[in-house]
Amino acid sequence: MAEEPPDDFVTFVAVRLADLQREAVRLTGGAEQADEIYPAVLSDVAGHWRRLRWRSRWLRRDAAGEFLDRRLAARTKQWREDQIYEVEVRLLRPPPPPAGALPASYALRKAAVLPSTERVQARPVAEAAIAWTHAWRRANWHRVARVVTTICLILIAFLQALPTAS
Repeated sequence: MAEEPPDDFVTFVAVRLADLQREAVRLTGGAEQADEIYPAVLSDVAGHWRRLRWRSRWLRRDAAGEFLDRRLAARTKQWREDQIYEVEVRLLRPPPPPAGALPASYALRKAAVLPSTERVQARPVAEAAIAWTHAWRRANWHRVARVVTTICLILIAFLQALPTAS
């Protein structure tokens, strides 16, 4: 795992960040609680990014998006179980658009397809970098744990193979 997040991961975070934050707020019932959950979900996705990207190409579907949804549900469930008091979450429906309102002006609809109007937001880049750094550190610790476990197993096998002094 590289130290810097790949561009496709940053793009994934930029596209999904607002929806992920809204869904985390909806599932937890508040912005403070959501701030505990969605960074951990992004770190989970970052840790599996290479596999998810490969799976998306192989199966021709959004494996990373599906994994993101599953991890959000799992992290939210874990968060609810950790709460001392019962958490009440009410689902609120967004207000319907006003009758006869146009979805957007012609200029706003065209802005979505013009590359020159696309601006890189600092927050998604920062969130992607933070999530990637957490996943990178976790991957390094897992690698160290695998090496230490392997060395311990080799030592145990070596000690078992030694003849006993009777």
